[in-house]
Formats: sequence, C-alpha cells, structure tokens
Amino acid sequence: MMKQSARSRRLAKHHKRLKAGSKLNLVALMDIFTILVFFLIVNQSEVRVLQNIEKISLPVSVADVLPVENLVITVFTNTVLVQERPIWQKGTDEIGLTEQQNPEFINALTNELTYQASKRSELSETEQQNGRAVTIIGDASTPYVVLKQIMAACAATGYRDISLAVEQQAKQANGEG
Repeated sequence: MMKQSARSRRLAKHHKRLKAGSKLNLVALMDIFTILVFFLIVNQSEVRVLQNIEKISLPVSVADVLPVENLVITVFTNTVLVQERPIWQKGTDEIGLTEQQNPEFINALTNELTYQASKRSELSETEQQNGRAVTIIGDASTPYVVLKQIMAACAATGYRDISLAVEQQAKQANGEG
C-alpha cells in the first residue's frame, strides 16, 4: 500500500465528511411554522379600521362592500381633517358646520383636495371613469347639508368616487334584516 501525503489524507477526510447526510433541525423548523401560524391568524381578519377616532359615532348601515384605502376626510363639529391634517377649524367668530353655507370652509377644503390631487397626477383607468376615490368619515349627527357641501367640493375637484364611512349593522339571527 502506498503512503498518502498529508494533503491527500486531508482531502479524503473532507470528502468523507461531506458524504454524511445533513441532519434536519426540527426545532428551528417548528419555530418557523409557529411564527407563520400566528402571522396568518393575525392577518386573516376581514375587518378594516379606517381610523380609530373615539369622538365620532359612525352611522349604521347594512352595506356589504368593504372600504379601500384612499383619501380620507374626517368631519368633526368644529374641525375638518384631510388625511389627518386639519384644514378647517371653527374660530370664535365663525359659524360651525351647520346647515348654513360656510365659504371659508369650502375654499379650504377645495384647496386641500386640489393639492392632494396634484401629488399624484397619473390616474388609473378606473379613476379616469369614476374620478378619484375619497372616503368621508363623519359623526352620525353631522347634518346632511354639510355632507352635501363636502361631496360637492369633492366632485368639483375630481374626487367623484365618494364613500361614506359607516358602522356595519349586525345581521339578525332569524334571517330578517
């Protein structure tokens, strides 16, 4: 038998070690699947939260269509927010959001909507047909005339796909509703 050099012995030992099959580490695999299960459970929910605003009590509706992410107008009694940015607040000498026309409020809203539209100039095919999408979140006690003024300002600035945020009414168990 021929004597092997140190290099050939080292290479043979290396090849022998590589031929042995690798072991499957089940602990790491179980950790990955546990994380995956929790991730899927958490993200399966079909409830969409637009904004968590405790001061607003949404009107109740039986609509089944879920909202999509788009521009959000939040209407309080004395403040109006667009994308959580205040664009109008009632001053001490101004009228609030009542059934009377408030040109300062309409101008502020129109300017903000025009600015928001200019931030994204390309329109998708759906937006070209239906207009840009906007969701209005208003308290159930907000007068309809005010909502009508806001919707008119939205339509004038190209936001014609208007959604009103509502709280979905639970279906009754006996089939009515």
